[in-house]
Amino acid sequence: MVIRTVTAADTENFFRMMCLLDEETDYMMYEPGEREEKTKDLNRLRANIDAAVNCGDLLLVAENDGGDIVGYIWAERGSLNRVRHTAYIVVGIRQAYRRQGIGSEFFRRLDEWARENCIIRLELTVECVNSDAVRLYEKQGFVIEGTRKSSMRVNSEFVDEYYMAKILN
Repeated sequence: MVIRTVTAADTENFFRMMCLLDEETDYMMYEPGEREEKTKDLNRLRANIDAAVNCGDLLLVAENDGGDIVGYIWAERGSLNRVRHTAYIVVGIRQAYRRQGIGSEFFRRLDEWARENCIIRLELTVECVNSDAVRLYEKQGFVIEGTRKSSMRVNSEFVDEYYMAKILN
């Protein structure tokens, strides 16, 4: 398994992985097939990747031995002065590649990047029922700051999300 910074050349592989991830889990933002309807043009994703890299955000991918992207972590730094010390995190790992240390390595590199970039607050949201992810985040030092009631609608049911954060010293 290789973990590396994404490049614009990864756009199609990255998009394919996100679509597969949408099919495998109810814990990501997009429903199955929804991403393809809303993002027909890969230039949009390529522009988002370029912007992340050029703005100093963190966007890492995990690549299997066959060269397929199987997971990612994206940390978007606050752009305004008052929140420049924060970063919002999104992470996704394909089902077959979970529990192999990818998430832990993503977060180790996230912490390193955050310290190098004077970021002291990392934050994310996670569905309350996603106990595996909550355990991973807590293991990495994140704490639950609150609950966002009925923040998402999944399979016709409203679900709550935890708002979690980690303060780096």
